[in-house]
Amino acid sequence: MTLIALGLKLGLLAFDAFPFNADEAIVGLMARHILEGRWPVFFYGQAYMGSLDASLVALGFALFGQKVIIIRVVQILLYIGTILTTMYLGKRIFGARESMLFAGLLMAIPTVNVTLYTTVSLGGYGEALLIGNLLSLISLRIAKNSDVLWPYLAWGFLAGFGFWVFGLTLVYTIPTAGLILWSLWRTQNQREVLKKFLGLIIALVIGVLPWLGWGLFHDQGFLIQELAGSAIAGASPTDPLAAIGSRILHLLIFGSTVSLGFRPPWEIRWLSLPLMPFALIVWLIILGYGILSWRRPGPERLGRYLMMGIVFTLLLGFTLTPFGADPSGRYFLPLAVPMALLVTNFLVDLKGRYRTGLRVLILLGLLGFNLWGTIESAIRNPPGITTQFDEVTQIDHSQDRALIHFLSERGESRGYSNYWVSYPLAFLSNEDLIFVPYLPYHLDFRYTPRDSRYEPYEDQVAISERVAYITTHHPALDEYIRSSFKGLDVRWKEVRIGDYQIFYNLSRVVVPTEIGLGILSP
Repeated sequence: MTLIALGLKLGLLAFDAFPFNADEAIVGLMARHILEGRWPVFFYGQAYMGSLDASLVALGFALFGQKVIIIRVVQILLYIGTILTTMYLGKRIFGARESMLFAGLLMAIPTVNVTLYTTVSLGGYGEALLIGNLLSLISLRIAKNSDVLWPYLAWGFLAGFGFWVFGLTLVYTIPTAGLILWSLWRTQNQREVLKKFLGLIIALVIGVLPWLGWGLFHDQGFLIQELAGSAIAGASPTDPLAAIGSRILHLLIFGSTVSLGFRPPWEIRWLSLPLMPFALIVWLIILGYGILSWRRPGPERLGRYLMMGIVFTLLLGFTLTPFGADPSGRYFLPLAVPMALLVTNFLVDLKGRYRTGLRVLILLGLLGFNLWGTIESAIRNPPGITTQFDEVTQIDHSQDRALIHFLSERGESRGYSNYWVSYPLAFLSNEDLIFVPYLPYHLDFRYTPRDSRYEPYEDQVAISERVAYITTHHPALDEYIRSSFKGLDVRWKEVRIGDYQIFYNLSRVVVPTEIGLGILSP
């Protein structure tokens, strides 16, 4: 299974199907800074995500050089771990050895949404999936045999560590904690219960020390706000009921279609149309079977309850927090394993002399549907298999080297741009070219200071005696900059390279705030 997954991902990478994005560039920059002796506790500008991913990438950089491909290789290795642990989950829950085959294949050739966010890095999704599977396995181990101490210690450490790595791991921690508490409640020896519970709590505190340590010396309230989704809180309606309604709509329309592989996460477009009716019918049958059989007695019942708990926790968190305003598919990644195991449960139960062919047809049909959608998305490049669900932010990065060459040749090493340009440019130029994201990329000129993630870059640009401006896909902003420069009697030159509009050779330094940009705007 791992070879199939590896072959698919390496083939897509060879086809250059994944554009290099700004979040991924920040991971690379963090990894570079770690190698220089500057270890950050959290992802730059997002304190709901720790720096484990950047630390792993830093190790890869130290061994193989500072290249984009290394960032992706780290994600691929993490996903291989997720595939293997999903296979083991299938075996532990359903007992049948064939469940490992079914679960492994469904994870090796997943939907395009899963393929995307387990190949490129956004700072912790790959780690969250793997940690979640490990938490599930350990909790099932405790439920089966709660006599030994080490599973409690392992679960506690992973739960705390995962909380620092990425708050998304709470969708696993909450249901697995419920299973563990149920197991402790069944234990007759109260002294043993107390010992295991205290051991779990101590291990949890040790695991979460990076988060706790930062909060003790800074602002724990800020950390709580970050975990609650303050980064995108403004994207939801201000009325609480309207906000919940909007998130439920996102869940039903965007979440369901992207999780089932019917559309890519970055746009509303149907995938694998010839096979979609087959996939829809099969999924309706499997979901119906899962609902009817989830309370059926048997050794697999606890596993089914646990997977259902993960699903309900995720859906509840998506509905009740501002993260539900995000129409992309990244927050539905934890559904991948329960969905693979749901199909596995159906196929394992579909036994009999005359049903073997039907099982093969269903399995190959779903795998073919997923593969078709992935290849279809890869061929449609640009945008490729991209993390950017806003068309304005979908930049053709094939001209990045030409942009770097132009700026370097003309001595334009400092200046201003938007979030989606600044950090890829910094990473690819080995931080020779620093353009802080003070310019809006939204067509309505909305801007948030959160776009600027690394304060030392701001300091470098602030003392520069020469600056340039780079915009993308924003004719209104381009015209605004031109008219503002004219109003200040500033001379400049400009050129277009691919999607990049460059204003350079300014007769004097112009700070964006001087022309009404780079400030919090509506």
